Amino acid sequence: MPKTERTRFYCKHCGNEYARWEGRCPACNEWDALVEAPPERAAARPRKGGKGESRAAALPSLGARPRPLKEYAAERVPRLPIPIGEFHRVLGGGAVPGGSVLVGGEPGIGKSTLLLQVLGALAGEAAGGSGGRGAEGDDPPAAPVRPLLYLSGEEAPSQIAARGLRLGDRPSGNGGPRYDFESPALRLAGETDLETILQILEEERPRLAVIDSIQTLRDPSVASAPGSVSQVRECALALVDAARRFEIALFLIGHVTKDGSLAGPRVLEHVVDTVLNFEGDTRLGLRVLRAQKNRFGSTHEVGLFEMSGAGLLEVPDPSSALLDRDGADDKGAGSTVGALCEGSRVLLVEVQALTVPVPTGGSPRRRATGLDANRLAMLLAVLETKAGVPFGALDVFVSAAGGFDVDEPAADLPIALALSSVASGRRIREGLVSAGEIGLGGELRPVPRVEARLAEARRLGFTHFLLPTRGRDVSAAAAKGLKLLRARTIHEALSVALE
Repeated sequence: MPKTERTRFYCKHCGNEYARWEGRCPACNEWDALVEAPPERAAARPRKGGKGESRAAALPSLGARPRPLKEYAAERVPRLPIPIGEFHRVLGGGAVPGGSVLVGGEPGIGKSTLLLQVLGALAGEAAGGSGGRGAEGDDPPAAPVRPLLYLSGEEAPSQIAARGLRLGDRPSGNGGPRYDFESPALRLAGETDLETILQILEEERPRLAVIDSIQTLRDPSVASAPGSVSQVRECALALVDAARRFEIALFLIGHVTKDGSLAGPRVLEHVVDTVLNFEGDTRLGLRVLRAQKNRFGSTHEVGLFEMSGAGLLEVPDPSSALLDRDGADDKGAGSTVGALCEGSRVLLVEVQALTVPVPTGGSPRRRATGLDANRLAMLLAVLETKAGVPFGALDVFVSAAGGFDVDEPAADLPIALALSSVASGRRIREGLVSAGEIGLGGELRPVPRVEARLAEARRLGFTHFLLPTRGRDVSAAAAKGLKLLRARTIHEALSVALE
């Protein structure tokens, strides 16, 4: 008697499998996330690697034998510098040949545009900045040894080419990299079949390859639809392995779910070397590139870009972009500036607060944009109990201006100053910048890199800087041009900062 085929269900968010359908996934608690998978017998049909064997398991072994660590260190391949400085810094100093990078972000945020510009900048650099079209009579520039590759499953190559030519048509002398989207080294293809893509990677051996996107690829040996957990897992494992074998700097574009997390199985984030998140409000121009995971560099660096008609432009001076100094006199109470560290740079971020009376019979609301809501609730409790600032009958709204996300503890002090200022109706001292962490007892705790914060405040023309009393002493040279204000507690800070 033939064996009955058993139907399975899997969660499209976390990848867990179940014998029967349920309205909510027991593992990740997502509603309406379970979808039917093909019967086991269909999924276990013979594959290229053998009966019931996945493509990842069918890959031949590299044949590596244990060797002393110093021998591998001597074989280290140099990084591939990225001409776009903000992208180069977030990667930790360029792309690593053989490394794999997953780039995620909301639809329309600019993931494809960013990586297409990376390829165009690399092509322009290889052409010596001449765009690959030397003057008549000049020797043509040497072609790069290995090409640059863009494989798309979402757009036709003609659409990508038209966008690339538009991105390359920008005024010269803007201080950015030179783009050459007409270089023969920059090659496009529209493909979703995994076998064909692996063959292209083996034949072309590109220096850098972009796959747009991992959710559109299809492995013929896996009996499920593109974008499913099993398809994404098998395609990612095969591509990462190919990148290591052929020393290709591989970039995979990934979709995100409605809550902003990367779509697909969790194993996708584990198999790649770096996970980058491209964030920002599509209605605003500012874009932020963050490293969520990086085996080859820091996860604290951020890259800032501005979306324009000519593509993404680097923001070399983010503090000036995040501040509105022209209208500083018209803002009144509830606005202040904090000096915050993001990786190796210091940013001056404007924090704004607003309070309104709670309607009769209503409950107080607390809303935070660009800030941690739990941190806001803690600061409100500290201000009420340790500084005597009442918020129980007020709706509270706090925002980091410019759409920038603030997560450093040093932002506690500027947030508390903005809240106290708007609640009391007293303006904050003109030209003041602050930085400091606030404890549950109302004490101010020191922050690192004070000299760098002072230098950034002085560069932008601020005159006063409020710091916790505790902490290392600041040299006269570092404080030159600034009046340093010190406070031990939040109560003292309010008496110093508010007019």
